[in-house]
Formats: sequence, structure tokens, C-alpha cells
Amino acid sequence: MLPRYTQPMNILSIQSWVAYGHVGNGSAVFPLQRLGAEVWAIHTVQFSNHTGYGSWTGQVHSAETIRALVDGIEARGALHRCDAVLSGYWGAEDIGLAILDTVTRVRRCNSRSLYCCDPVMGDAGPGLFVHPSIPALLQNQAVPRADILTPNQFELELLTSRPCPSLAAAKQAARELARRMHQAGPRSILITSLDTQETPAESIDLLAKEGDEFHLLRLPRLPMRPNGAGDALAALYLFHRLNTGSSRAALEAAGSSLHGLLRRTPASGEGELAIIAAQDEFVAPSVRFTAQPC
Repeated sequence: MLPRYTQPMNILSIQSWVAYGHVGNGSAVFPLQRLGAEVWAIHTVQFSNHTGYGSWTGQVHSAETIRALVDGIEARGALHRCDAVLSGYWGAEDIGLAILDTVTRVRRCNSRSLYCCDPVMGDAGPGLFVHPSIPALLQNQAVPRADILTPNQFELELLTSRPCPSLAAAKQAARELARRMHQAGPRSILITSLDTQETPAESIDLLAKEGDEFHLLRLPRLPMRPNGAGDALAALYLFHRLNTGSSRAALEAAGSSLHGLLRRTPASGEGELAIIAAQDEFVAPSVRFTAQPC
């Protein structure tokens, strides 16, 4: 069994929401709850399904709505108990600014709170899939406020303007990114999918950096990577980093749980993550992987 947080953990998660499937908050909230965290979820959109299907219904919520919901949470006197803010996909520039304003408000109430920013912008293959203004906003305003960053390789390269064909190049890019992060925080970085010239064809690497240490977790490459996998991984990494204070322990626990989730997803026959069917993987992964210093 994984260690349990000994004090109530409260996470404010500001992400998208879909009625069908699991992305954004639909991929992050339940795993956090299953691990014992209280999650205050604010949805930036309410869609029928994720946009990868090509058609969907629903609406995008306004930045004013997000601020009003935070106002209501603050009115309950809860922000001083918020341990972390978690954000993912930013649908628009004003949404991003509202999220960053929330980070400032939470830190004003609790200076020990962390901001975990999953800088969702794109991926190798599909390329950039956010509004062209979002990368600069993340780079110039979100990164300097972030205590934890969880980019994939494409996003790491975009944030640093550094190609990362090798592990050494990825480490150098992560060092550069860490120097620009929130100086009072742990400056913890998880590269969520790394495929370099050192990565075997049958594997995928996860790389964590904190302080002067790097740790590499090598997972078997599975035949599918459904939408929402990165959202789940960022949430799991945040939880375990808060729970253990160790980036290595967080990497091992989050990566092992993600592997279990993805391994069980094809068996479900659905194109969506098997978040509910595989829920025991969040608490007790069926296979535990060990990270190596690098």
C-alpha cells in the first residue's frame, strides 16, 4: 500500500470537464479522491465529450465565472487550508489569467501552498493545439509562478526553445526551466513522456528533476495513450509529491499507477481511460517500477 497523507489534503483543481469520458478534472479529481484528498473542482468548460471526437456540445465558462467561484470558496474561509492549486488546459488567455490570479489569492492566504501547472499545449505528432497566445502566457507568467511543472517532451522543448533528442539535452532544458520557476518553491519538474535516442523502442521514459537530482523511470510502451492520461499523471504526481516530499517517490508512485491504468484501459473496450475500473491502481499499483538516478 502507498503511504497515506497524515493531514487533510485540499487541492483546488481548475480544469475542463466532460460529461462522457475522462479528461481534465474528469481524469484528475477521482484519482485524487481515491487517494484520500479533498478536491475543490472548478470547471473551465462543460462539454459532452473531449474535442478529439471531432464534435461536441456544451459551453466554455468565462473567466468571471472562475473568479466568482473562487470568491465563494474564499468566503467560506477555505483558501487558507488549500495545499495546492492544479491547472491543466487553458482554453483562452483570460482563463489563464484568472487561474494565475487564483494562485496569487491562495498564496496570500497560505504561503506554503504549491502551484502545479500542467502546461498543456500540444504533443509530438499533432503539434500545437492551443490558441497561439497560450505558449507565451505559460512561458512568461505561469512558469515563474509554478512550484511543480509537468510538461511532455514537446512542451518542454516549446517552453525552452531547446530540442531534446538526448537525455542530456532534456536534462539541460529542465535545468533552464527550473531556473525560471517560483523561487520559493521546490521547483519540481516531471517530464511526462520522454522519447530520446537512449529510450528503447519498447519503452517510454518519465524524467523528474528537483534540486540537483534527476531520476528516470522507464515504463513499457503500451499500444495506446488515451486522452486524459497526462491529466491523471500530473494529479498523481502532485499528490505524491505533497504526500512524501520526495520527487523520486512521487515519480515512482505516479508512474506505476499510470502504467496500471493504461494497461487496464484497452481491456475495457472503451477509447476512454478506465478511471473507475482501474481505481485500485491509484492506491496499490499492480506493478511497482523503480526510478534510477541519472
